[in-house]
Formats: sequence, C-alpha cells, structure tokens
Amino acid sequence: MTVIDPARGLLPHARFVASPNCNARPEGVVIDLLVIHGISLPPGKFSGDAIEALFTNSLDVDADPGFAGLRGLEVSAHLLIRRDGKVIQFVPFGERAWHAGVSRFQGRDGCNDFSIGIELEGTDEIPYTKAQYRRLIVVARALMKAYPGITPERVVGHVDIAPGRKTDPGPVFDWAQLRAGLKRKGR
Repeated sequence: MTVIDPARGLLPHARFVASPNCNARPEGVVIDLLVIHGISLPPGKFSGDAIEALFTNSLDVDADPGFAGLRGLEVSAHLLIRRDGKVIQFVPFGERAWHAGVSRFQGRDGCNDFSIGIELEGTDEIPYTKAQYRRLIVVARALMKAYPGITPERVVGHVDIAPGRKTDPGPVFDWAQLRAGLKRKGR
C-alpha cells in the first residue's frame, strides 16, 4: 500500500527532481482536485529527458522543432508517470505546481491553488499503457487518502478545467478504467 505523508508531500518510491516552477499555495487552501494531463516531448515521442528538462527550465528549445513554442515557458506538475509506470515527482503536494494555467472548476478559478497535477507521458491519440493506469490508480488512491477532499468525482482531465484551450489527456484516455480502479477495495 502506498502511503503519502501530507506534511512532507512526497510520494514514496518516486524519484524526486525539484522544479523551480512552483510556489506556496494560498493560506488555508484545501487540496481537493486531481488533474490528469498528457505530455510528450518532442510531440509524439516518448522516453528521453525532455519533459524533465522542461519542468526544470533546462530544455534546449533549439534542439527540436517541436520545442519552438516552449521558449520561456515555466511549467511543472507534481508528478510524471512515464510509459513504463515509473514516477518522477517535481513538486511536493503541499506546494502549488504550475500545471493548470488559466483554469476553472465548479466556479473556482485558478485550479493550481487547490489541485494536484499528474502528467502521463502520452498524447491525445496514442493509448496510455497498462503500467501507467496501474500506477495512476495506486497514486490517485493514495492521494485521496492523504487529501480526503479529492474524491473520484474530483479527478478530472486538463480539458475539464480549461475547455477550448486544452484537450489532454485526450479522447483515448480510459476514464472508465480509472474510475473502476478508484472504487476497487484493497490496494
């Protein structure tokens, strides 16, 4: 069973790579939303260190034409789940990662303030892997236990909080599989 200590805000067994693209959440905020994203760098390609470089402001934007629009961008997520299910944590959960951008959920603007962002290595068109779903379910269940405001109904896609601006995790994301895994008893 994966257990998260809310005081430290770190996922056990995840590799931690600190991102400078974060700051303090507003005082008194309750973490009650989990946002699922999809990312691949270069676009449509998997593995490599480009995502990690993007989240640590060390991406050479001249290295690939697909990076052109990323110049000067300062973004991060709390976690990245690679295609093989390995997890990298960039921001402790108690801090505000810069993953949602201009966003709104149930009448509240600025979802970065009250959410945790998980990036899945993938695209809107290529199905995510079984390893990613397995890891995402374990992590999401641990987050729901550590932050009880996150319920299955408050696990959403980037598209849900920034419609018209974002499309991830895309139409290939299997929400039914995730929801079933969140409701399952046990691990």
